[in-house]
Amino acid sequence: MSSLESLVCSIVPQARHDNHLKDELILHCQEILNSHIGQTVESDIGHLADSIKRHLLHASPNGVSTLRFANLLARLLEQPVLSRKHASLSFLHSLAASPGAPTLSPQALPSLVPPPPSQQSSSVPTPVVSSPSDSLPRGKTQADILREYRSRHGRAHLPELFLLRDTLYLLQGISGKYVSFMSTAEAAPGEQLVFREDSPTRKLILCLAEVGHLYKRIDNFIRERDGKPSIGMIEQSLCHHLQNQLTEYYRLIAVLESQMSVSKDVELSSESRDLELKHEETGLTLKRLNVWIQDWRLRMRMMSVCVEGARDTHGGALVNLIRGYADNGDPFVRKFTDQLLEEVSKPFFSMLHKWLFSGELNDPFFEFFVAVDPELAHVQYVQQSASGSLAGDGGFAGLASDSDELSGESREGGLKLWESKFRLQADMLPTFVGGTFGRKIFSTGKSLNFIRYSCHDSDWVVTREKLSNTGGTLKYSDIAGLERSIDAAYQIASRRLFDIFFEKYRLLDHLLALKSYLLLGHGDFIDQLMETLSPSLARPANTLYRHNLTATLETAIRLSSAQNDPPDVLRRLDARMLEYSHGEIGWDVFTLEYKVDAPIDTVLDPEAMVKYLKLFNHLWKIKRIEATLSKSWMRIAGGARTFLRLPDLSYEWHQIRIVMAEMIHFIRQMEAYCQLEVIECSWKILLDFVQKKEGDLDALIEAHRAYLDRMVKKVLLLNSKAGREENLLNQVREVFTTIFQFKEATDDFYNYSLSESARRDAQRDEERGVFTGIRPEPRYAPDTLPHILGRIREYGGMFSEKAQTIVHGLQSHSDLDCRFLGIRLSFSDFYKTKRETTHQKS
Repeated sequence: MSSLESLVCSIVPQARHDNHLKDELILHCQEILNSHIGQTVESDIGHLADSIKRHLLHASPNGVSTLRFANLLARLLEQPVLSRKHASLSFLHSLAASPGAPTLSPQALPSLVPPPPSQQSSSVPTPVVSSPSDSLPRGKTQADILREYRSRHGRAHLPELFLLRDTLYLLQGISGKYVSFMSTAEAAPGEQLVFREDSPTRKLILCLAEVGHLYKRIDNFIRERDGKPSIGMIEQSLCHHLQNQLTEYYRLIAVLESQMSVSKDVELSSESRDLELKHEETGLTLKRLNVWIQDWRLRMRMMSVCVEGARDTHGGALVNLIRGYADNGDPFVRKFTDQLLEEVSKPFFSMLHKWLFSGELNDPFFEFFVAVDPELAHVQYVQQSASGSLAGDGGFAGLASDSDELSGESREGGLKLWESKFRLQADMLPTFVGGTFGRKIFSTGKSLNFIRYSCHDSDWVVTREKLSNTGGTLKYSDIAGLERSIDAAYQIASRRLFDIFFEKYRLLDHLLALKSYLLLGHGDFIDQLMETLSPSLARPANTLYRHNLTATLETAIRLSSAQNDPPDVLRRLDARMLEYSHGEIGWDVFTLEYKVDAPIDTVLDPEAMVKYLKLFNHLWKIKRIEATLSKSWMRIAGGARTFLRLPDLSYEWHQIRIVMAEMIHFIRQMEAYCQLEVIECSWKILLDFVQKKEGDLDALIEAHRAYLDRMVKKVLLLNSKAGREENLLNQVREVFTTIFQFKEATDDFYNYSLSESARRDAQRDEERGVFTGIRPEPRYAPDTLPHILGRIREYGGMFSEKAQTIVHGLQSHSDLDCRFLGIRLSFSDFYKTKRETTHQKS
């Protein structure tokens, strides 16, 4: 500003002796220089400078003024910020060339007056200098009225120097002698500015005091948080940046105070006029102070807004609050906010780097958008033994005791640790990260933590962390680099976790084992197991022992192709009994079980294993019915020659064979549907996902759940309608019960036929005179045959009706595969035609 003042004084010499005129000219020039409104192409400054030089030579022939103007003009032209230099020079030149300029300015601007009586010898204000032109009519100015008022009441004029000193105090939040801060009432807490003396610069001082008020608010915020142990690192970083800003503000205040001391020397000194003119260029006034402080007023406002918002937020929410101010059209606000974010977000990026590249959560003040469950923070998986065995004798007898089973908490540990140990806090996620990258960061850190502590592959994580330190640091000013780092870390961690599961822990082998054993994929093993277990399972459930079932299971494995499976798979297979009630037999409570441990239980969690058991029990019943009907059919077909000796029962046997063939068709279509159209197709989808190795562990868990849910829904024929989900399943179970009842009635009829055939053979031998020594007696009462035939017709009719109901229900099922099953069960509209025939007969 000193160069502009010198330029004004050199062009308009009258301004040297009138500070008010000089200040007005400086402010007007500043407005012209900083204004871009109506800006046009700049005129020739050289021509204008020559005109001013000629004017100065005419006024001062010695050339000193001209040389000084040339130096000041060169300094003005070097300022790139000032845009309308020609307009300012033109304004000053026209003002200096105007003949009325020396006489008009003193009329509107009062001259300086001495200080109050306490510091000066005279208390009477100096009157305004009258205009030499008496021809112009004029009245009293406001300055004249103010001087007369002060003269009548004995109140001296307060010099600007004293107000300037108080204003510098106000800028530091300190009350001055003549202007002070005062707190308002509790109902409306705040501050007011109190003036002890009226001043024409009251509005300007009030504007400057705003900066001091904002300074106090920011300084109090920093002091309140200084030394508190509960202040987060992001908030500490904010306070550190604010303190640095205030330090720069202190430097400005110190410079302004030094300028004020120069003004004080000028106004209070009684030395020569030359000394006054020498210091006048660098002196400080309230208007100049307002110009100096303008930039800091905007800074203080921004910092005050951040301080007020930071009182109720912390961590990532605080970063989001500051980030919201960056979307502003004002370049100053945007630049200041970016600088503030760069500093404040450093602790966040430090935590992010640790989490993203090592899986460690270093967040003592809970500021990160990933939080840890304190109950699970130090819980780790129990790694299986080095020998890889779950039991002492190969995995069969050692798992026989219920007391040896893992507790519910341990069995749930795998999935519980993965899903509940860490959680994503969306409200703490910075907006510059975004939801998609936030989920990738969350998954990457979880995967690395899982690899380190659950898969015990800490060496790889440490190596990965060292490599990440060579790729630069994460920072707010490089968002594109941050996104690339997140994507790369996500891909690497997810691929490594897939490799550990499928190579180190052989997850695919376990999934295939579940498909082979619990979903009855090993046909010869299931046939062998069913054949060897049939005598035992036909007995009451309370007579069975688990170690006998386990021994039978081991025998079935060694007599089938299952013996070629990996030992780690076979040792996990076990046979056990479900809880049973009185009257149940072994078939009702028998089940296979597949043991899993950490970390495989993250994917094969207890809920998934329950679904596998549901599928096994359903498929096991279908397999048992299919085997039972096949044996009954072969026995009936093999005894046909015996039945031909009873011509009166041939029609009943013919009807039995028709119904049994219908039952065999029903069961085999159900079995083919479950194995081929549901299990195999679902397995193909899961296998395609595994081979792609895309996504993270959450995606793998979700893919396995979808695989299981698809099989449960389709195999059990579950409906999507609320309240009717298991209607078809219950009807199918009723059909299974009816088939067993029909089979029992058929066995009774078969035994009756054998007995009756033997009796008739003995009777015929006796009639021919052949004596065999055996005289068979009738074993059945006369009404036994009608009762047996009645049962057979009843159960056959029940089966046909229930099968028609199932087919009708499948036709309106929401699942397309289930509707196709209905078409296969009623091929060529068999049940539809049968129902129409029955209605016609009725």
